[in-house]
Amino acid sequence: MAFVQFSKVSLSFGDRDILKNVSVNLQAGSKAALTGANGTGKSTLIKVMAGLIQPDDGNRAVSKDARIAYLPQSGLTHHGCTLREEADKAFSFGYELQEELEKIGDDLKEGKGNQKALLERHDAILTELENSGFNRRKATAEQILIGLGFSHDDLEKKCEEFSGGWQMRIALAKNLMVNPDILLLDEPTNYLDIEAREWLEKFLNNFSGGFLLVSHDRYFLDHTINEVYELFNGDLHRYSGNFTHYEKVREVELETLINEYEKQQEEIKHLQEFIDRFGAKATKAAQAQERQKMLDKILEHEIVIPENLKKIHFKFPPAPHSGRLVATLEKITKSYDGVHKVLDNLDLLLENGDRLVVAGHNGAGKSTLLRILAGVDSDFEGSVKLGSGVSIGYFSQDNAETLKGSASILETIEAEAPLELIPKVRDMLGAFLFRGDDVFKSLDVLSGGEKSRVALLRLLLKPVNLLILDEPTNHLDMHSKDVLLEALKSFGGTVIFVSHDRGFIEELSTRVLELKPGHFRTFPGDYKYYMERLEREANGEEISNEQLAISNGKGKSLSPGVQASLSPTPHSPGAGAPSPQPESKSDARLSYEEKKRLESEKRKAEKLVTQIEEEISKAESEKQKLENEMANPEVYSNGEKAKSVQTKIAELSKKLGELNEKWEEAALKLEEM
Repeated sequence: MAFVQFSKVSLSFGDRDILKNVSVNLQAGSKAALTGANGTGKSTLIKVMAGLIQPDDGNRAVSKDARIAYLPQSGLTHHGCTLREEADKAFSFGYELQEELEKIGDDLKEGKGNQKALLERHDAILTELENSGFNRRKATAEQILIGLGFSHDDLEKKCEEFSGGWQMRIALAKNLMVNPDILLLDEPTNYLDIEAREWLEKFLNNFSGGFLLVSHDRYFLDHTINEVYELFNGDLHRYSGNFTHYEKVREVELETLINEYEKQQEEIKHLQEFIDRFGAKATKAAQAQERQKMLDKILEHEIVIPENLKKIHFKFPPAPHSGRLVATLEKITKSYDGVHKVLDNLDLLLENGDRLVVAGHNGAGKSTLLRILAGVDSDFEGSVKLGSGVSIGYFSQDNAETLKGSASILETIEAEAPLELIPKVRDMLGAFLFRGDDVFKSLDVLSGGEKSRVALLRLLLKPVNLLILDEPTNHLDMHSKDVLLEALKSFGGTVIFVSHDRGFIEELSTRVLELKPGHFRTFPGDYKYYMERLEREANGEEISNEQLAISNGKGKSLSPGVQASLSPTPHSPGAGAPSPQPESKSDARLSYEEKKRLESEKRKAEKLVTQIEEEISKAESEKQKLENEMANPEVYSNGEKAKSVQTKIAELSKKLGELNEKWEEAALKLEEM
């Protein structure tokens, strides 16, 4: 079985320990995530696993002939050939084996060398070529490239025609094509839209090898991995289960850690106050020196709270009052070349309190629509009417690039923050990944991603009642997304947004606008409902306009323009087809009752999973406390006490095994619903 294994690996950069006695084993079937705050060394650890960085100490073992594929976060480009030709380079190992095969064939024909050994190697190569998928490389390459969002026309384009994000998709595709034994992926979802993420999710679920990945997409992780490694202060800890389960377990651990941290900080404060007060007095010098020694000893083992697990909350300034109708868009039509219409006769009604997500493939016109609504793009047909008292806040990756000047990040945010939020500015900057001396960087030296985060934070501090957000979660880690999500959910105004983060969309959206070439549809209900609808349609279920144009869950009927949009426009493939007949009242009632029954069962299953997770967290916390007790000399030096504690640890270990089995059974049942 192929594997990559660490044993007590250590690595330092200067006086900083990146890895301290780290041990980990990846093998076929491993489905692991690597997490930790920004700057903890996740990318470094993956590079060590890939063999690109040599550790200072410890062993890295790789099984013979194991194929390891590694994808960095960024920086890869491809040029000089077509996309199809570049993809074929992923199979270079197969071409090398073919050359060896031809040489063996010549040697056998000429009677050279050990004939038996040559025949055995010949058969081994044929088997390896078949198992590696080399003989099916063309079909495999097309399948993976199309799955990651490339079109058939793209296959013959020169690689240099693709932007940076698409360049990374090419690199990801090549890593998947080689059918590696071990796959190491550093932020593979950064440049993927939601459709490509879903395809990659399915690929990894069916992948027979082992993988370790870093991602800030909680939904993606929850649906692909079954173990989490957390890197913190150079130490690596393993947690079984999906990412949400890890967070719950870690939260329980963190409560204990915070209590210990607060006690230690209080002790540090008292010692420091004594030293500062009496250090210069001759009569107290000896005592001050003694306390300095005590302080130094504490600081050697100072407790640090992981940045990615700190809970930071903030609220928007109160949204100014606006009328019920926030915006009305009628017959919006947009073309960039005068021939192809990105948007065609689109109607949309936004009401106060809506959180509307715009869904659709790349090129469907999502960003275009947001620019039109924000007033940035005025070159279109149709009309946009804003309601009374509407004030707009618009965010996109483009307007972030306009940030310039010598002012620091801290000065910029403090100058624009409302008075009541100024005490929280440092916390908010920390939530958006500006920590320590980073807050003193001037705007002129910031990277594109850093400018994007500053621009987003500036927007969130302004008192507006209509937020238009184009990919607000780009360049944010999971913790930052949570802070943003919580703030948006408590926002008192209206939100229309585009995002590729499935979990973020599901948590925030209350309505969905679907854009496709030639037509559009609005869906009342959240994104989960929208995906269920698409699944039903894919299974051939016919759904009438009456069913679609139901109440949006707030007792408000959809506008005539929006209801009209639910039918295909004259440009759509379904035009002219007979409308499906609405369900009878009895059928609708049965459907409703069945749906309520299923929802009830699902809630019970979710409650059971949560209950078991809480029991696991409690048991793991109790076990950790007992294990800490065993490190106490008063316990391990006392045979009777040590035996009692060990008995309790054994009982908890048994209990945890039973609870984990229950959790897996309950989680599987819930997943099947």
